Amino acid sequence: MRVLVTGGAGYVGSHAAKLLAASGHDVWIVDNLAEGHRAAAGKLPLLVADLVDQQTITDLLKTNRIDAVMHFAAFAYVGVSVREPAKYYHNNVVGTLALLDAMRAADVRRIVFSSTCATYGIPTKVPIREDHPQQPINPYGFTKLAIERALADYSHAYGIRYAALRYFNASGAAADGTIGEDHDPETHLIPLVLQVALGQRADVDIFGTDYPTPDGTCIRDYIHVDDLASAHLLALEKLDDAVALKLNLGTGRGASVQEVVELCREVTGHAIPTRACDRREGDPPELVADPSAAKREIGWEAQHTDMRGIIESAWRWHSSHPHGYED
Repeated sequence: MRVLVTGGAGYVGSHAAKLLAASGHDVWIVDNLAEGHRAAAGKLPLLVADLVDQQTITDLLKTNRIDAVMHFAAFAYVGVSVREPAKYYHNNVVGTLALLDAMRAADVRRIVFSSTCATYGIPTKVPIREDHPQQPINPYGFTKLAIERALADYSHAYGIRYAALRYFNASGAAADGTIGEDHDPETHLIPLVLQVALGQRADVDIFGTDYPTPDGTCIRDYIHVDDLASAHLLALEKLDDAVALKLNLGTGRGASVQEVVELCREVTGHAIPTRACDRREGDPPELVADPSAAKREIGWEAQHTDMRGIIESAWRWHSSHPHGYED
């Protein structure tokens, strides 16, 4: 297929674009580089543009006879979304609606959408299934849920086939070490811990040590970025005969903050000091996926289920790229 990857210079998008190309698909990337990195696109064609420039995106889709879109382009910092909701609604909602209308104008009828477990809010039951109520507690989660609703409506009215893939905690880096995680500011636990190992931070904050979990710290489901990429490819292929897919992407296993820190110590050989802090508002004690629907619907299941292996892949990237793509 001929696939447009929006946000393909970002963390998950770059891994998906790389897999698409390796699988024989023709790939184009569009990214405004607000948070992406030109180097992450590699040798794939990259158009630096914003999705709200609907005519430019329409022309790109038509000129290259695009068959399908993988949509990763979004702002994804929960805390920033609370402080600057206008920025998030404009980029994540207005930009995506412009993309969908560009697809309509170019007669592109398939899209795989990067959604999130943040649409569920505070879970009432773990592991989380797709039928769990979606009650987000921050603007970021609301923007993703708004697009899930829009996709359902556009599918009904305009015949667009879609997959909404709800990620849990994206982690790790490409096996060959060529691309990885580079955010500014960094908010994800594993790279934050590894930055301490690299001497770039004095310590890592642990927000809450009194949760009702075995060691008192939050538990999360860490899903390797290459597994996320393979799920997008399988979902895209499934849209040949499926109209709508809404699937959780996780391992079904959780690791606590303290467990992640201990494994990072073992993998890096560094002490990695920690600092106990108060809980952050809205942090659930445990977020773990029930990924059985993804296996049933698209034949996908995580291949990287060993937490140590995930951290080792991240460490290879961060130790060889201590300043991210600047290196």
